[in-house]
Amino acid sequence: MGGVGDVVRDLPVALAETGWSTTVATPSYGSFHKLDGAERVASFDARFRGERRSIDAWVVPGANDGVCNLVFDHPDFAAQGAGVIYYGDGPDRPFASDAGKFALFCAAAAAWVEQTVRKPDVVHLHDWHAALYLPLIRFDERFAAARRIPTVFTIHNLSYQGTRPLRGDESSFESWFPGLQADPLAIADPDYDNCINPMASAIRLADRVSTVSATYADEICRASDPAAGFIGGEGLETLLAGVRDEGRLYGILNGCEYDAPRTRRPGWMRVLGMAEAQLHDWQRRDPSNEAHTLALQRIASFPRRRPVHVLTSIGRLVAQKATLLLHETETDESPLQRLSQTLGRQAATIVLGSGEPRFEEQLLEIAQDCPNVLFLNGYSELLAEPLYAAGDLFLMPSSFEPCGISQMLAMRNGQPCVVHGVGGLRDTVEHGATGFVFGGASRDEQADAFVSTTLAALERRAEDPVAWKALRRRAGAQRFSWALSAGRTARELYGMPND
Repeated sequence: MGGVGDVVRDLPVALAETGWSTTVATPSYGSFHKLDGAERVASFDARFRGERRSIDAWVVPGANDGVCNLVFDHPDFAAQGAGVIYYGDGPDRPFASDAGKFALFCAAAAAWVEQTVRKPDVVHLHDWHAALYLPLIRFDERFAAARRIPTVFTIHNLSYQGTRPLRGDESSFESWFPGLQADPLAIADPDYDNCINPMASAIRLADRVSTVSATYADEICRASDPAAGFIGGEGLETLLAGVRDEGRLYGILNGCEYDAPRTRRPGWMRVLGMAEAQLHDWQRRDPSNEAHTLALQRIASFPRRRPVHVLTSIGRLVAQKATLLLHETETDESPLQRLSQTLGRQAATIVLGSGEPRFEEQLLEIAQDCPNVLFLNGYSELLAEPLYAAGDLFLMPSSFEPCGISQMLAMRNGQPCVVHGVGGLRDTVEHGATGFVFGGASRDEQADAFVSTTLAALERRAEDPVAWKALRRRAGAQRFSWALSAGRTARELYGMPND
């Protein structure tokens, strides 16, 4: 689901359990309003592209009575097909269609808040997708009532800012909102002339700004330095440092669900059997994928007896998650290759993920050369859960990590993690006590430290099983609860008690 999805699913429930009444608004994407039990509760108009657009509002049943799931439906929310949330558009116009879709969503949200009888106490916006709500209510005189409601803007990932042209394009601010006299200094991109930066606009205009861990809140106030392997403010660091100095910037860690009983650790053959079943399903849908064929062959070649060490890694194959895992140093070998060669047949590494083609291709090449690497090119919740429970050591060498959920899920199942000491990873894993943390002043140093830290962790596991068992217990005992996150959100962001 991703960070934004996790928060808008779980945080409102945690708020509701402390007595809050919350409404979560999303586009329909042509599908949510068709779910069983959905009820259309209103139709209203929103101004978009100089026209009145008729929006249908639906309420979709959920698991908690204190949360209203509000869905806005319009044909433009499903222009690329029902259920399609993101659409690339190609290299010349990256995500231009998405920008227009979310601009319409912001127009619909502003119109709904303005006309609804029961006004919210606070409007909480998430990432660039909802950011244009703020310049709309600030600079359009039709939104006087919405303008009086306090706003909170949460940054989940500064790598995606939604930058688009101010004018001269179908997917531009002027095209979406013709005639809107917005202050150029409030909406401008810091680096690109004649562009709007929704993320920057929301940071400037929101009453309070938050992000999803304390360390990430500090990191984004410093400039990124890719040569040193540091990802920070991504061009918005000066703006964010100013917001911090004004006392408007907060870092509140996301939570994790702990209600379900802990999964029993599955056996080696069960894990392989579940992976094999999933691979056959993927192969039926995508028979030309070489990774599926290789993975099935690898499973058949694995020993029936569990290896001494089982390493796992689960995540999207994008630069944030995969760069250090696959970074080649002077030896022309990535950390994954070096670990595979050093550990040999005593270990197996299982990587579950999909994403950018370049990373998928690189992982496939590594898996072809390393007989103890199993690359599962896709994502399946049914497969992820047993991997979180079955592994001995979870690898999460993110280049940056606003919060992270995979390390929490692995720890919840008693699987210690090796993590890069950034963002929410630094805030959730204690080196030597609940897991293992590495650093480094460059990508080469970070890659080397990742390998050496992983090998040292496995050596500790082999030499002192009693201490390792205690470490696993401490990892499994950690609690990063949504209740704690909800309490801080209510007090610090909403400025209201929640009891």
